[in-house]
Formats: sequence, structure tokens, C-alpha cells
Amino acid sequence: MSLKTDDNSLYDLSNVIKIEKQHLKKINSTEYALALKAAEALYQELIRKFGQPNSINVFCGGGKNAADGYLLSALASAKSIPVRVFELGNPRQFSPTIARARETALDANAELNVFSGEETIDHGIIVDALIGIGLRGKINEKYRCAIQKMNFSNLPTLSIDVPSGLNAGTGGVLDIAVNADLTVTFLVYKQGFFTGYGPSCCGSLILRRLGLERGENLHGLASATIMRLEKLYKILPGRLTYSCKTNYGHVLVIGGDYGYAGAGIIAAQGAARTGAGLVSLATRPEHISAMLTRQPEVMAIGVSSGQELEPFLSRPSVLVLGPGLGTSAWSEQLLQKALDTKISMVIDADALNIISSGKIQISRENAENCVITPHPGEAARLLNISVKEVEVDRVSAVIELQKVFGTTVVLKGSGTIVCGRSSEVVSICPYGNPGMASAGMGDLLSGVIGGLLAQSLSCISAAELGCCLHSHAADIVVDQLGQRGLMATDLLRSISNQLMIQERSGEPI
Repeated sequence: MSLKTDDNSLYDLSNVIKIEKQHLKKINSTEYALALKAAEALYQELIRKFGQPNSINVFCGGGKNAADGYLLSALASAKSIPVRVFELGNPRQFSPTIARARETALDANAELNVFSGEETIDHGIIVDALIGIGLRGKINEKYRCAIQKMNFSNLPTLSIDVPSGLNAGTGGVLDIAVNADLTVTFLVYKQGFFTGYGPSCCGSLILRRLGLERGENLHGLASATIMRLEKLYKILPGRLTYSCKTNYGHVLVIGGDYGYAGAGIIAAQGAARTGAGLVSLATRPEHISAMLTRQPEVMAIGVSSGQELEPFLSRPSVLVLGPGLGTSAWSEQLLQKALDTKISMVIDADALNIISSGKIQISRENAENCVITPHPGEAARLLNISVKEVEVDRVSAVIELQKVFGTTVVLKGSGTIVCGRSSEVVSICPYGNPGMASAGMGDLLSGVIGGLLAQSLSCISAAELGCCLHSHAADIVVDQLGQRGLMATDLLRSISNQLMIQERSGEPI
């Protein structure tokens, strides 16, 4: 999703409705007058994005954004642009605002047609005004057919306020959704645009405030915020001129069972490249040579049992548990010994799978010093729900994980979400790309967060900066190498470069 904004506040749907009512009351205006403003903004953005169209095809439902669609049709028709409106809503059930907007479109000689599903749409621009933020449950067959026709047309598509089928509050899609090239939303950003299916459905995203001043009547209403690297970099402490490796923490990665050596190695490299002063890897003895060959700066420790690991747990300041850990008896022994300590830790991958089985628990006493980093599958197992339930409402899932475990939570995926201890506002990462859907990316992230924790960042700060640093590094590498075939270790140099440039300039690249 393409986004350029300095507004980082995001809102759930209940507060979006509240904000609209407050705004209308303040400006002493009507829904129809606001819809007229919206139509003018839509026309401007349509022309800016796609140029002067030879025709416009508008799909109107029965929700609030249908009024915007009808009024956009009237505006375009008045400018001699051929307009076809395909109606899926029942005019007899329209609100006064939508009914008036429809009459305005008729007066402007826009062509109104009841949608049959047999229409041929092979030219012009598509405007999606089917379903707004009032989406409830699955989509009926008529609306499904219209969305399919829009998506299969391969024509430029503008969605009004929200792509139809996308839950603007959660980023979830229950059934089917419009894949827009441009989404013009109004008043405030909705949190679902930035996580789950939101980024892929929205395309380029533009906010038009329709007279709402930034911050106006919005205090305490934001439910989420967009993380920004340029702000997060400021929390990373500088390095003393007189310093040694012990000033920057010691990360111990615990993982790498038989067949999974690479995961532990990648996590250790992530911690080292992020700036930890010392990095160790506790793994199967058979993997020591591979570790030393790959990264000789990492201290490799061969352990065959939890008892052998125990003496080494007095040294590190941070533990990274789980990359390649497996779920064997060896895995459980090491995890139990680690969780018995009071050391700050990042818990990922198979460590989370063992915890979800109920065999081992995170102590509530140490939870505030822990960051867990599940992907949707791991989150589902931790909450004993389906992956689909997680993906339908990622924000609720991350909040529930925080309540259940008491840790800082990083829910990975498109629009990674971070929820801190006792946090009422979650943070969403705006960086990243589909190329990151490859093995080892999560292992690298856990190491990066561990490396930041070692440098005295809080759990929430390390999680937020780590997610953004990791995802932004991937965006940089993709610009050079492309998405297909992107590997986790490709990001290591980019992470170092970002930190180097920030040290020199105080700003991200």
C-alpha cells in the first residue's frame, strides 16, 4: 500500500462514527452537504491518479458511501464524462441523504441501471461505492457478483472510503473484497487499512478530511497508531566514546534442534547486526561448526540437555528462545530452564508451540520482561482458536494475547501489530512486503528484537523498533533484488546500513 502522511493516529469503527457525528454538529451541516464535499474530493483524486477518464462505471449499494457514489456520478456527468451507475441497493429503502444524491445523479443525466450481473465492463474507470464501513457478516450473492466483476475487469478501480468487503476496523475479509488501485477515505484513517488484508485491498490510500481539523475532538479516541522509523530511531541510545562490548548487552539464542540449525544461526546474526555487544548460541553440539563457519563472532555452545544449559544462563542479559528449537524432550528441557530465569527474553517459534501445548508456562512474575512474537498460526494455537479467527480480527487477537500472557506481543504478518503491557493503543508497522513470506524471516526478527533489548530498550520499544527496522530493511532489499527469492539473510547488510546512516544523520534512509 502506498501511503504518504504525517498523521499516525488510527481509529476503530465505533469511534469513526462518533467522529463523523461530532464533526457534523460542529460545522452545523448535514450528511448530504458532507457527501457533496466527499464527491468533489473523489473527483479530484480520481483525475490526479488516473487522468481524464473516457468513461466511469459506478457500483452503488445501499450504504452511506452510495451517496458519495451518486454525487460523484452527477459531478462527472456534468463535466460531459459518460457515466454508468450500476445499482444494487433498493431505492425504496434509501435514507433521505442517499435518495437525494440519487436524484441529483438523475438530474445530471447519469445513466442509472439496475445491476443484473450480465453487464460488459471493458473500458473506463471503476468506482466502488457498494459497501462502506457498515459491513456485517458475509456478502450476498448479488454483491459478490459485482465485486467479482470489478476485480476481473482489470480496469483501474477507485474505492470510496473503504474497499467493499474489507472490514475497515479489523483488516479482515470474511468472503470477498474489492482490490482497489486507489482508496479515498474520509475524516480519519481506519485501523483496518494497515493490517491484515487492508494494505493489499486499498492500493494507494488517500485521506481527505472534509474540513475536519487534525486533532479536532479526537483526544483519546485513537485505537491504534502507525509506527514511524524516524521517531523510533530516537529511542536508540548512542554509543559512548569510551565503551566496551559489555556495555551493549549479551544475547543468548537458544534453539537449533536437529534439522533446524539455520534458524538459531539467523537469529544470532540478527542480534549481532543490530548491535548487541555479545551474542551466543546454545544449540545441538553437532551444529557448532556450522555456526562458527557462518558467523565466527558468535560464541557457540553445544548443549545436550537442560542441565548442561543451566551454567550458561548466568551470563546473558537477554534470551532469544525458540528459533529452530523443535518440540522434542531436549527442546522442552532447554525452554523450561530458560523460563525459570528472570532474564529479559524474546519467545518465538517452537517455544510458543510448546507453551501453547500447556506443558510449560510463562511465569506472570517475568511476563513484563518478555516479548512474544507469534505468526497467525502460533497465535491461533496460543488462543485455542482458528487461524481464520485471528486473521479476521488481528487487533482483537493481539490484545487478547497480551491479556492472557501479560507480555509485550508482536503479531507478525501483513501490518505487524505490537501490543505493549497495559497498552490501550496498539501499534501497526507500515513497512514490509510479500517477499518476506519466506523461511527465516521470523527468526531474524526475534534476533533483532533481542539485540535491541540487550541495548537497554524496553520491551515495547525494542519490539516496535525491531519490527520497523526489520521490515524497512526488507523494503530496501526488494528495491534492489525484487520480492521473489528474498531470503532472511539478505536483510542483514541492510539492517546494518540503516543503523549506520541513522548514526551519521539522525534520520532513516
